Amino acid sequence: MKLSSGRMAGQIVDLHQRRIFAGVVEWRRGRITRVRADDRVQAKHLIMPGFVDAHIHIESSLLPPAEFARLAVAHGTVATVSDPHEIANVLGARGVTHMIADGRRTPLKFNFGAPSCVPATTFETAGAALDANAVARLLAREDVRYLAEVMNFPGVLGGDPALRTMMEVARKLGKPIDGHAPGLRGAQARAYAAAGPSTDHECFTLEEAQDKLAAGMKILIREGSAARNFAALAPLLHTHPERVMFCCDDLHPDLLVGGHLDRHIRRALAAGADRFDVLRCASVNPVEHYGLAVGLLRAGDPADFVVVDGWKKFRVLRTYLDGRLIAANGRARFPRLAAKTPNQFRAQPRRAAEFAVSATNGPAKLNVIEALNGQLITRHLTEAPALRQGKLVADPKRDLLKIAVVNRYAPRAPIARGFIRGFGLKAGAIASSVAHDSHNIVVIGADDEALAAAVNLVIKHRGGLSAVGRGRSLVLPLPIAGLMSDLPGPVVARRYTELDRFAKRLGSRLDAPFMTLSFMALLVIPDLKLSDRGLFSATRWGFLPVQT
Repeated sequence: MKLSSGRMAGQIVDLHQRRIFAGVVEWRRGRITRVRADDRVQAKHLIMPGFVDAHIHIESSLLPPAEFARLAVAHGTVATVSDPHEIANVLGARGVTHMIADGRRTPLKFNFGAPSCVPATTFETAGAALDANAVARLLAREDVRYLAEVMNFPGVLGGDPALRTMMEVARKLGKPIDGHAPGLRGAQARAYAAAGPSTDHECFTLEEAQDKLAAGMKILIREGSAARNFAALAPLLHTHPERVMFCCDDLHPDLLVGGHLDRHIRRALAAGADRFDVLRCASVNPVEHYGLAVGLLRAGDPADFVVVDGWKKFRVLRTYLDGRLIAANGRARFPRLAAKTPNQFRAQPRRAAEFAVSATNGPAKLNVIEALNGQLITRHLTEAPALRQGKLVADPKRDLLKIAVVNRYAPRAPIARGFIRGFGLKAGAIASSVAHDSHNIVVIGADDEALAAAVNLVIKHRGGLSAVGRGRSLVLPLPIAGLMSDLPGPVVARRYTELDRFAKRLGSRLDAPFMTLSFMALLVIPDLKLSDRGLFSATRWGFLPVQT
């Protein structure tokens, strides 16, 4: 890539000296040579460091890195800290290498980590596994920047030897260790932090975040498509701005086309947070914590910066990386690249009868998952069953739906089945091969025929999102590992929006039904989830029967 030289005049936002002044940024061969004041500058636009998403799974955008970059740079994103554990659960280390290679084809500075928990637990079936030796080999690579979120927090607290080895390797290499510890408080939070993880993006309350800050951790304020914790954690922008970063974690394409971290910044400014502190959280803090090769508008830095129209609308006008204009007026300035489509998908079509659940003898209650809008956590409910001809069935009138997980890596593995509340479907079913973290097929529906139809649409396309009901069916194929599309980003966003609207016409009350669906098999986030092996309680750390 040819390095660029040039100059830009405007109102320069100096985050290190906490000042704004009229001046000029000059760069040569991709690096800033001088930032100087100039009172003659009349331009009103702001020049500031570009934005860094401190924790995001690129796969959750349903786009490969090269296409994700084309959407993100238009919103001022110059770098990401990315955990590729989604594709690693499908393809192993080969998947991590694929993401790194695809990201290199674009100007955006992707910084990938070594996944620490593949699979996330031993209670589910993934397409691959990364043991301590495999993770150590990844960490030894120069293009792997950190040890990605250590999700098995019970294992950390219990001294799991493999996790201990991974964290020790990261420490010896001087690479940060990312945390993931939902709900940990007090002594447990202190013990977890002492073991090595230095960040957490899984705080759902201010009190939880304060406990983790007291334990020495840094907090990532997350606002994505499923988990939205900005409102709860925004007070940290006033009290601990030096130890806070912004992240999306998981962001579907319908939101990405309209904004990325610029959305976080606008919201923080509207809430009255100090503008220098807000921009520090969006740029300086992640660059310094992870040691990223990203410029911060200083002489000698890479010429990575953005031009914004002003503080009120905070609209990104242009994005520069290494001195090159890579986005202007909402559009990327580099070409779209064809995507490769590695995959692993062995599931075969299933029959409606395979989703049936026989009732046990005698009176029984159901252990039921309750999905919560805007959250990854669930509640554990106990409900009376609905019976029909000796079978346990869904009861949409009570918002009692059936949930199932189909193993995509084994053609005829038994189907795990359970019951769920919170989705609100009155008819039909929705299914997804994006099912954290092992990415089997998860489906929710009002009857067994709809469940089978939705699952078989996903199987037909070797991965995808589907919705069926009321005489209609829709599918968004995801041929890249069953996680990502090979279509242009705006097309994926439009088709995802159509699926989202269809799910809501079927009755879903959730803001993001497909994103929430994708987390109903994630066992490491409390309380009750469903893996391909059965109903699992994260608080009890074990399986539960559907009927009790």
